[in-house]
Amino acid sequence: MKLAFRLVQIAIGAISLGSSLASAESIDFLKINGQARSYYFSRLNNAPGVPDANAFSAGGILNVETKPFLGGFGAGISFFTANSLGLNNDKPGHTDVTLMGNGSSLNALGQAFLQYKNSNFLIRAGDQVINTPWLGSSDSRLLPATYRGVYAEMAPLENLRLYGLRINKWKSRTSNEYYKDNLYYPVSYAGDSMYGAASALGAGAQQSSGVAAVGAAYTTPAITSQAWYYDFYRFARMAYGDATYTYKTGTGFDPFIGAQLIHEENNASLLNGTKVNTQVGSGVKATASGVKVGMNSPYGQFTVAYNEIVSHSGAVGGGALVSPYTVGYATDPLYTTSMIRGLVEQGPGNAIKIGYATSFLDKKVLLAAAYARYRTTYFGNSQDTYLDLTYLPKGRLKGLSVRDRVEVSNGGSGLNPGNKSFVYNRVMVQYSF
Repeated sequence: MKLAFRLVQIAIGAISLGSSLASAESIDFLKINGQARSYYFSRLNNAPGVPDANAFSAGGILNVETKPFLGGFGAGISFFTANSLGLNNDKPGHTDVTLMGNGSSLNALGQAFLQYKNSNFLIRAGDQVINTPWLGSSDSRLLPATYRGVYAEMAPLENLRLYGLRINKWKSRTSNEYYKDNLYYPVSYAGDSMYGAASALGAGAQQSSGVAAVGAAYTTPAITSQAWYYDFYRFARMAYGDATYTYKTGTGFDPFIGAQLIHEENNASLLNGTKVNTQVGSGVKATASGVKVGMNSPYGQFTVAYNEIVSHSGAVGGGALVSPYTVGYATDPLYTTSMIRGLVEQGPGNAIKIGYATSFLDKKVLLAAAYARYRTTYFGNSQDTYLDLTYLPKGRLKGLSVRDRVEVSNGGSGLNPGNKSFVYNRVMVQYSF
């Protein structure tokens, strides 16, 4: 409790700095914004001989971007910093290294890009934050993941957006530079301090060649849909589609239904002959589907979702979905993914998830709760129970958020330390300026 209170103090103390930067109107050609963050994570293990792991980090993100010139050109940079302030345990295994790595500080030039943007078109080249379904910022740690390459989007019609990208390097959430790897590579591959990864490959594996992707999204008041094709070079080729329809009743109680489909293949994957989800296979072959139903109402949103990954004997991971930029992070778009893990991390099987989200006190308090059950081929049956509470003050403290996320994982084989109950708590304080 004392440390959680200290996090609030640190974030509130950053408000004056953030306000000063945000109001720097004397620099007429620049836009300055960012987030001051203070996080405390704790991993509570109930297995004998396995220590609990905790981590504290304070820092944030400072974005500096030019205002448009020459009809839409611009440039931007972002500085990332994370610092333990000497509060983390130096003993091996006692620190949650997924928060900011195993050092006392982490500093990086997270973004540095040039772009052209108008009302219907954007193209950006350089180091940047990108958010697509299977390649995104995974921003659940102190610093987000970022990518080096070219990203473009356009809106040829009112409800239609088209996307394209080509990435050749990335910087993980705990890295200080950009590397030609991904989450299937081991910690310290080519000097990369990448933590929280699946680490299926060895230290001598060939470098990643990045990813290319194209996508389209169609959105109306009743329909949200998207389709993507990803070529994760040397790993997998993925086709992904997702659509949700909401029936507007005019009463405030609006039912919705959604579905998603994923298919992957690649006979020449670098994962051939490696152990993925306890299985050694050759050739990527994965098929997954999902459905969700629910209700939006004045009292919140209620959702029931189901996903399945089909087993393919002899394939990589026995038919596992290959997701080079989300595996281990649990930030994929499957409906049933939990805070700790989902079917991407567990492999073939099925899952059901029940969730509820609402707000109180004029949307100053947000509450989310969920229960997920997994039945998998290689890791057995497990359950995750989740609670998420966020406070968003208004007035002079507008921009501050205080959030506590906690999940309890039970069951399964080879998932939690000692196959015992595992509790993950994340206190996250942020001030956006």
